[in-house]
Amino acid sequence: MIEDLIDQMAALLESLRAAGDRRQYFHATYQRTTIAVAAELRRGGFTDAEWVERWDVAFAGLYLDALRATLAGSRPTRPWDVAFGAPAGLPPLRHVLLGMNAHINYDLPQALLAVITDEEFDDPALLTRRRSDHQAIDRVLASRVAAEDDELATVSGPGTLLDRLLQPLNRLATQRFLREAREKVWANAVVLSQARRQGDGAYATALRQLEDLSAAKVAALQAPGQVLLKLASTGFGVQLPG
Repeated sequence: MIEDLIDQMAALLESLRAAGDRRQYFHATYQRTTIAVAAELRRGGFTDAEWVERWDVAFAGLYLDALRATLAGSRPTRPWDVAFGAPAGLPPLRHVLLGMNAHINYDLPQALLAVITDEEFDDPALLTRRRSDHQAIDRVLASRVAAEDDELATVSGPGTLLDRLLQPLNRLATQRFLREAREKVWANAVVLSQARRQGDGAYATALRQLEDLSAAKVAALQAPGQVLLKLASTGFGVQLPG
């Protein structure tokens, strides 16, 4: 399944690059990360590889749905609408961060709910295994930070002297905010599971709250300045009440 996903992403990346579409920067980063996850699956780096693959495909599907909707002229969910509507002149890194934020904060809790039932959320032993694999994904992401930094430098140039001096701090900040955001994702998935048990109305309300928080965070990331260092102190994730 994940190999088919990588093929789909490759085809979309080719068309985005051909059009000079600024969304190519996040898409290329995401494709390379997905390739890294596939390699970790082959290596046996997860407790439940079958579950991780289902989860990864479900997670990516939410982004691909948003991208294809936009390419077809439709409006995606609001976090993606804000991310995709960012000014074209922003640096490639900023476009990557906008996509990451929308995808992690809004899509990832929903992807977890797609592959963890409410009954499974009540099973401590099973949930420990699921959380262990969730944290293993964090390690894959952290291992990609330096390489992705280098990839972005090839399309945006070496930057200013200040940018180069801050590069080691930026890499540490990226690893920190990824861990922070994914911890909040897990908490949000638990809140959404609790809402889902109460019925469609409660779940829709909780999901709308998550959409509001996620869209606001994506919008805040468009402010000028050293965004990675700001995120290290203010946080990358959002958190639902409860």
